[in-house]
Amino acid sequence: MNIAGSLTKTALTYANNAAVSKGCSVVLTYDQLSVKVMKLAYSLRNSLPLNKGDRVALIMKNCPEVIETIYACWHAGLAVVPINAKLHPREFGYILNDSGAKACFATNGLSELVRDAKSDAPKLEHTIEVNTPSYELLCDRGRLPVEDVLPTDLAWLFYTSGTTGRPKGAMISHRNIYSMIMNYLADVDTITSGDCMIHAAPMSHGSGLYALPHIARGANNIIPNSGGFDVAETLELINFWPNSTFFFAPTMVTRLTNAPNINQANTSKLKTIVYGGAPMYLHDTMRALEIFGPKLVQIYGQGESPMTITGLPKHIIRDSSHPNFHERLSSVGIARTDVEIRIVNSEGTPLDTDEIGEIIVRGDVVMSGYWNNPEATKASIRNGWLWTGDVGAINSEGFLTLKDRSKDLIISGGTNIYPREIEEILLKHPSVFECAVVGRSHADWGEETIAFITLHPNTTVTKDELNELCLKNIARFKRPKDYRFVNTLEKNNYGKILKTQLRTILENE
Repeated sequence: MNIAGSLTKTALTYANNAAVSKGCSVVLTYDQLSVKVMKLAYSLRNSLPLNKGDRVALIMKNCPEVIETIYACWHAGLAVVPINAKLHPREFGYILNDSGAKACFATNGLSELVRDAKSDAPKLEHTIEVNTPSYELLCDRGRLPVEDVLPTDLAWLFYTSGTTGRPKGAMISHRNIYSMIMNYLADVDTITSGDCMIHAAPMSHGSGLYALPHIARGANNIIPNSGGFDVAETLELINFWPNSTFFFAPTMVTRLTNAPNINQANTSKLKTIVYGGAPMYLHDTMRALEIFGPKLVQIYGQGESPMTITGLPKHIIRDSSHPNFHERLSSVGIARTDVEIRIVNSEGTPLDTDEIGEIIVRGDVVMSGYWNNPEATKASIRNGWLWTGDVGAINSEGFLTLKDRSKDLIISGGTNIYPREIEEILLKHPSVFECAVVGRSHADWGEETIAFITLHPNTTVTKDELNELCLKNIARFKRPKDYRFVNTLEKNNYGKILKTQLRTILENE
């Protein structure tokens, strides 16, 4: 049941296929990747030495070694702790310490920060900088057979972004990951050995997980030379590599569709853009369909249920003749094959069609709990159901529409207001580029709505115009009581607007 076995099988069938590339050059074939993984796994267990079940952290920018080290850890029966490379050293230290990681792989420039963080993580014994002679020496020793593991053994210890407190480690097992892979192949997209996945989003998050179904099918994984998302580079890679797929945060889709001369770009080789991780507004979805055609797939998931709660597949997105087309595009799709979804009230009682409540989910992809945090586990996993903290409703056709995170809900005069509904309206104005609606304390009403807005370059809009737009589309009590025009909206490392910071700004006024 070891997930590393999928690479071993692929290497038998597709030995000479490109497995990992950088920019426009192939770095490793599947045979070469498999051999390197076996050798690195041997060193992990025999040279460091680590014991089965130990945790190994990865603090790495996107690079070929991300794939090598992930599979080597699994091959050796170790658990991977992916850590966002953009975090602060103190945040590195917290996660390293909480996870009890004994080793950490890091890219150049980050290994020094890891050593700085070591004072907060006394159990960390080894820091290995990849793409160095010492790393290559670890990859050139004996070969280790794939370690036998139980389906429930820990494979991926993913720490939540921690925007509302200390990050928590979601425990993802080998079975969870296999379920995620099979779900991708069943519900997201078909993959053949002639396809490729271009990793412009952080591989410590969704993009790295989407490498797994592509490896299981013998497809190529491409790392941009920049190691991240650059619009011009992305378009070059699309033009070079056939049948390319991306995992993008909605903000990345928006940047790509708003790129200069995007209508003249050659995107004929683009196969699929999978988007998720934050709301994709209807206006932006329609624009992307106009530019790229019916190549979009939306997913809704969480680190606690990776990539797998609902999906909006291509055949639904391309069905523009359906009478509920726009409603469907505004949703996050239907329940994936291997999960169950309910909408419940605070007591856990299931609600009726179109009633708004918290989204709960269960299935083989859902985590077993939070690492060393039984209280948080008890709060999130109840009777086998994961309480997501997201608010939504399911219509009569089974489509789930997200309203907001429960913490983003605004209650004004005892009435619930869902910021996303207002944001959808504001984005209809051609001058509005991005917006975020949050609640501000009000002595009489409890809360009132405030909109933070960024504009497209060389455009203007007045507060009165935005007020008029809202009053034409939503109830008067929902409209923002003030509009704040800002140059940028701060986001976390996965592209989500940090509404917590916006609320803090208002609280401090």
